[in-house]
Amino acid sequence: MSLKRVLTGIVRSYDGTSDRAKDPKLKTRYYNLSKEKCLEEVSSTLKKIPGYKVLHEVPSVGEITLEKKTSLGRTLDITVSVLGISPVRSAIDIYSASRGSLGDLGANYRVILNLFSALEKKIGKYKIDS
Repeated sequence: MSLKRVLTGIVRSYDGTSDRAKDPKLKTRYYNLSKEKCLEEVSSTLKKIPGYKVLHEVPSVGEITLEKKTSLGRTLDITVSVLGISPVRSAIDIYSASRGSLGDLGANYRVILNLFSALEKKIGKYKIDS
């Protein structure tokens, strides 16, 4: 992780992915899977990752809410969104925010990369390279 990311994390306590993200690691991921199949795979994968607790799932919207406790005792609230782009294509975005007013020192950034890494192992073969 770069020094710039840590310095940004001093004042910012959230991070998220989008199509317009400057950091290529924080770009939206696209998959050749239907929204329902993608959501099913994502949900089953997230439930197996140690240290993360699935709080709520809304299949009709395509959102899964997670919680993670950091080693410093802070709580991170994470939302994973699965969006249907077409009948056979979907996108995944992740938003992570720390509870509290101080920065996170890049913890949310690392959480997003960790979740995408776990998802790559499960559905990486369906990924669309952009």
